[in-house]
Amino acid sequence: MAFEIEHKYLVKNDSYRRLSMESFPITQGYLCRQPERTIRVRIKGDKGYITIKGKNSGAVRQEFEYEIPIEDAKKIMTMCNPPILEKIRHIVPFEGHIWEVDEFFGNKLGLVTAEIELTSEDEEYEIPEFVGENVTGNPAYYNSNL
Repeated sequence: MAFEIEHKYLVKNDSYRRLSMESFPITQGYLCRQPERTIRVRIKGDKGYITIKGKNSGAVRQEFEYEIPIEDAKKIMTMCNPPILEKIRHIVPFEGHIWEVDEFFGNKLGLVTAEIELTSEDEEYEIPEFVGENVTGNPAYYNSNL
């Protein structure tokens, strides 16, 4: 069984830009946005993905993600409930961890979040200067609720 352990923060400045080693656009839509489960389709560059996530228990939840043909992802995206999220993801290495910084567009223009995936709930890590308020577990900042 696959589990995701991540912490999510608001971003307070753009210093992540100089640290970013890669950036790419992401479009994602949701077929199901229930608290017990979410089902999303994502287009990242020229690849498609389908992801099923279970209910959060703190920073942990079940996650199953599979690559699918890009044409299938585009067709599934048309079946998603609005809104469709558009963002640019920046990959930012910092002190032995990788931070994913998402700049949102559309109706969420101006929102920037940073996530770090962990191997355990009690794993320690350094906080970069661009990281602000911890919003882990706050449903208002789940991508499925944006």
